[in-house]
Amino acid sequence: MQSGYTCQSCLKSLITPSGPKSVVRHVRINPVYAITSRRRYTQIIAKTKAISSQQRRTVVTAESLNHRVTRNAPGDLKTTAPFGVDEAMINSQRVLLQPNNLFHSFSNSPSPVIRRRAAFMKSHAYCPHPDHRQTRIVTSPNDPEARKTTNSTHPPVHVNFECPDCGLPVYCSEGHWMDDYEYHAEICDTLRQANEDDHDLHSGRFFPEFEYPGPQIEEILPNMTNWDTYLYTREYNAINEDRSMRQVTRLLTYPMTIASVIHELSPYNIRSGGRLTPEGLKSLSALRYNLHPPRSGSGPGIEGLRLTPPAVRIFILGARAESSLPRPVWVQLEYLFHRCPLHLIFIGPESMTNRDDEFPLPERTATNPFGGIVEDRISNYTKITTFVEYYHTMHKANYFQPFDPYFDCFVLFHPGLGHPASAHEWEETLPQLLETKVPIIATGYTDWDMQRDKKWVEEKMAGEVDLLMEAGENRFRSLRWDLNDLDPMDISAGNWGVWAFRGKRYETTMKDGVISV
Repeated sequence: MQSGYTCQSCLKSLITPSGPKSVVRHVRINPVYAITSRRRYTQIIAKTKAISSQQRRTVVTAESLNHRVTRNAPGDLKTTAPFGVDEAMINSQRVLLQPNNLFHSFSNSPSPVIRRRAAFMKSHAYCPHPDHRQTRIVTSPNDPEARKTTNSTHPPVHVNFECPDCGLPVYCSEGHWMDDYEYHAEICDTLRQANEDDHDLHSGRFFPEFEYPGPQIEEILPNMTNWDTYLYTREYNAINEDRSMRQVTRLLTYPMTIASVIHELSPYNIRSGGRLTPEGLKSLSALRYNLHPPRSGSGPGIEGLRLTPPAVRIFILGARAESSLPRPVWVQLEYLFHRCPLHLIFIGPESMTNRDDEFPLPERTATNPFGGIVEDRISNYTKITTFVEYYHTMHKANYFQPFDPYFDCFVLFHPGLGHPASAHEWEETLPQLLETKVPIIATGYTDWDMQRDKKWVEEKMAGEVDLLMEAGENRFRSLRWDLNDLDPMDISAGNWGVWAFRGKRYETTMKDGVISV
């Protein structure tokens, strides 16, 4: 049965995506609660009849409705209707944009949030026309700045003209847009799609795709070939629209990228084209031994008491947007590993950005030296801990030691290992990760971004790295394209590619009765 509300935490996570650590890609946007205006709300009250005397004494305004929020579950918010007001009538008035009316130029958008984004773009993004001089160092051959030269006579100019086809401010003038239309046309359709997706988030509609299924019995195995087979075998609500599919995958890409690599039914294998290497099979087999434990015969009584192994720790380093995802999204990871406790550990200086009201940072004490925020009541088998600290600082303090390849795993979402602006932050951390000898899973926004990270790791730690999984497109990448507010022509998809590596392990052999390494 569908509920009558949309999870506002899911909506906020989609509206406030996070880009690479080195570049501020998106504007922080407050959650949209889609509350009707005072005038429209007054009309609703006028249509309502038979209000009791007690209900008449209740003053109903749009502001009071905005604050009447009840929490049903962790991460779920439900807006309750005032006394005497038909909730169905309110929901019909909440919709600001219909599905066939989602395309609007950013400057003329019905949403004030999107209009502010347009103003931000016009004051920070530069025209990509090759007649202008470069404004930054080119880091990719696909960067629009690569077409510019440093000796051009035209100075950089901020974008001001909005393309009538995609609705985004992309050029400084109509003349430059027309002159460079052939280049812009290559991604114009994708920009229009991103425009409509952003307006869909602010449309005020009900989002049934954010309703996630509960646990399944172990005999029902998920098919992790792709998004369609996974959503079907996990019994998600039917998603019949491409736009709804893009919205739901934008959140689920984080837990599913991890699960698609470490799960025993992973689509990546050691066969030809399966991308998994022999060393990767060894490391992941050790991890899967505890992720899929055999039945031990445990039960509720004394006779059913059994020893239980410790939780499998998944360290997510450089955490940003993924640390603020609604907790029901991360619980989906638990449902794929029956009877296996999971401990998700988010580490990074940006892991609690814009979440001070939700979880104020605790004081650092002798029992909690790094000010960890522990969420241990999310579900029976999932625990989440967040540290606003650099990993190398905690590693030097031996805070997480010892590491065990059977119980530990590192995940780096869009780390920017090889990016010129963030590579220095990983130079001290990378050797520490490799010495643990546990699997390290990394993702990238694009193929170039991922290959650059892989090349940087191989050059910095030559001969000390074992490749566990070859770099390639992620089967559970986000299907939605994200805009870079500092450069509207720069688009990316969350977790587009995935690869894995580990510190090199040396086997001990016997030669002439002498142990050699």
